Amino acid sequence: MKKKKAAKIRASEKAKTASALWELRLYVAGRSPKSLTAFANLNKICEEFLPGQYTIEIIDLLQNPHLAEGDQIIAIPTLVRKLPEPLRKIVGDLSNTEQTLIGLQLRQARTGAT
Repeated sequence: MKKKKAAKIRASEKAKTASALWELRLYVAGRSPKSLTAFANLNKICEEFLPGQYTIEIIDLLQNPHLAEGDQIIAIPTLVRKLPEPLRKIVGDLSNTEQTLIGLQLRQARTGAT
């Protein structure tokens, strides 16, 4: 009886994770090449790994520089994962998909001998 209950709890936890909304915030500097690349890469990653489970808020620091303070942004482009917690930050144009997935905690870092 206890095993069935534990299995149901694990299954419901997986369902919550699968349907959890990912709240992402991308800090950019206008329409610079790196900003546009970061946005395109983020869209591609989200569509492939989080279809229908994410929101992306774009913050243009050229228009709203005061917004950098809230998330302590010191470089751009910077991606901030607000939800699910914990908060995570990734700096750069997100062109290394594997590193971005690890940074977002969508994939575990590979370990092993080199």
